[in-house]
Amino acid sequence: MSKVFIVEDDEIIAKMVAEHLKSWKMEVRCANGLKNVTEEIKEFSPDIVLMDINLPYYNGFYWCAEIRKFSKIPIVFLSSADDNMNIVMAMNMGGDDFIAKPFDLAVLSAKLQAVLRRSYGMELKSHTLDFDGISLDLDDTTASYKGEKIELTKNEFIILKTLFEKIGKVVSRDELMEKLWGNDEFVDDNTLTVNIARVRKKFEQVGADGLIRTKRGLGYIVGQE
Repeated sequence: MSKVFIVEDDEIIAKMVAEHLKSWKMEVRCANGLKNVTEEIKEFSPDIVLMDINLPYYNGFYWCAEIRKFSKIPIVFLSSADDNMNIVMAMNMGGDDFIAKPFDLAVLSAKLQAVLRRSYGMELKSHTLDFDGISLDLDDTTASYKGEKIELTKNEFIILKTLFEKIGKVVSRDELMEKLWGNDEFVDDNTLTVNIARVRKKFEQVGADGLIRTKRGLGYIVGQE
């Protein structure tokens, strides 16, 4: 399990990134207070650092320089300041990559894995999303529960992947329909209900009852809010 340390002053972004990386089986910790970043890194011993540039007290360049005094840990800068000067500065200060905000979470995790492979030669095989004993395999679009493999159709896989990426959060019917059929206005709303029912039945058959819960008037949820 790779360990990621996030230095980000926007709590919403930090939480969003942390939850996404945890779904990829990474151990994640966010900087607490942003005054003692190097001490927290020494204590946590992460494999990689995600570093914002614009921070209170000291900016990301300062913390990068401080980290480089005692560690060669890979540092990926994460910032909305994506002009060439900041990119050059980030690399010159010892950064290993630069990701501009706004960013796609899938791109973020792919870049982190690429940096980890370059730095440690890691074979990162955690291509699953996991919840409560259920594992969703992102490579072969199947699921498993207590060792039993569950074959999924394309639509069933998309539904589960969308819900597993937002564990504990309600996903609206509109969002699921957009993921499944885009802007096809001719798709019957009941078609989603049928697909959800099929997913539920497949998991009920292997003993995983109550996986997808309906939030009336809102959508569907996996896990507790």
